[in-house]
Amino acid sequence: MADRLSPGGDTAAGGDTAAGGDKPSGLSTSIDAAIIAVGSELLTPHKTDTNSLFISQVLNDLGIAVACKTIVGDRRAELTSHIAHALDRHRILILTGGLGPTDDDLTREVVAAHLGLPMDEDPAIVAAMERRFAARGWKMPAVNRRQALVPRGATVLANPNGTAPGLWIEHGASVIALLPGPPREMKPMMDGDVRARLAPLAGHVRLHRRLVRVSGRGESAVEEMVQPIYSGWLNQAPPIETTILAGLGQVELHLLLQSSDAVQAAAALEAAVNQLTPVLGPDLVSIDGRELEAVVGDLLRGRGWRVALAESCTGGLATSRLTDVPGSSDYVERSVVAYSNEAKIELLGVDAALVTAHGAVSEPVAAAMASGIRDRARVNVGIGITGIAGPGGGSEHKPVGTVCIAVAGRETRVRSYRFPGGREMVKALSANTAIDMLRRFLIEG
Repeated sequence: MADRLSPGGDTAAGGDTAAGGDKPSGLSTSIDAAIIAVGSELLTPHKTDTNSLFISQVLNDLGIAVACKTIVGDRRAELTSHIAHALDRHRILILTGGLGPTDDDLTREVVAAHLGLPMDEDPAIVAAMERRFAARGWKMPAVNRRQALVPRGATVLANPNGTAPGLWIEHGASVIALLPGPPREMKPMMDGDVRARLAPLAGHVRLHRRLVRVSGRGESAVEEMVQPIYSGWLNQAPPIETTILAGLGQVELHLLLQSSDAVQAAAALEAAVNQLTPVLGPDLVSIDGRELEAVVGDLLRGRGWRVALAESCTGGLATSRLTDVPGSSDYVERSVVAYSNEAKIELLGVDAALVTAHGAVSEPVAAAMASGIRDRARVNVGIGITGIAGPGGGSEHKPVGTVCIAVAGRETRVRSYRFPGGREMVKALSANTAIDMLRRFLIEG
């Protein structure tokens, strides 16, 4: 079968945003958290905020939803504004970074100033820092005494891995944790003292999740299909919050529910997933979070089938994804990167006349590549991928992004696509589409 050139699906890159306006809608909960990562270096392309991910994991483990994550540079007014905003809306605020000894380490003093708390030097912290420096044969610089300043009434959180202690502040109904920025210092503190102090606040409520994966449709198309279903989940008891995330060739639906009853939560999420399944149809990849390549692997293993791949423009990317799954040697037999026309002819047995008549990027050549690798590898199914990844090589009739993909078993299916984006995106979309074509081939018998 041959489809005409079709546009690629929607793609989107998600990002963290600071909330604004009214209280966020969604899960009904009296306790949620905001995270602020402090440091101008995190606003450059050279440094990534990984601390917020770890903090989110610990909070979610406790059943505490993260309402927003924000990165703020080393600017006093900006940090003050974000702290005020977070405390006005959320009961828990976790800050990471900005507790060092230099002038641009502002977190401690900005929090104290906003809360109207004077700061006192803690002699025990000074003594601990002096011992730490002395153990390395150094004298503690005077500037490090800044790290011993403690907002009045705060609890000091020990930091055996660095000089900056953490701080725990209870202010009215709010709790605020100030954690150091280096992950080797922050993680033990968050997973130890802070986790233990937050646990009583969370009580028995936990977060329960289901991840549904979809392939072959863009984000907007999936939204149009499932929004009438999930829009009603917020009004049920317990409510379910749904987030849709777009990736390259795939869409994820994240279902989140807060409950102290694990059995009830599992039943509610299962019922929700069962509502989605018939609507998504063959575009549904998994309802249990499994990646596309893992689903394909299970389908191949279940049939006792093996696959071989012939890749051109993807350069082995589809094979790499399939073999990322542990145990993939059960069903992946071999792969050939046949980049040149000569390689397609010599290694896969593609008829030179086909290349001459239709061009290397064509459905007949893709089909010949798939059947050629299938016959030579003596496997049940073969995949052929050929295309123009760019930035050069395109033409009016075959522009950059034109890709032909074939799956050959007892019958051969071949389709043409026109993918958007640059070279990396075209390769990624091509590999994903080839694996998804194999999935559909397998589930359709």
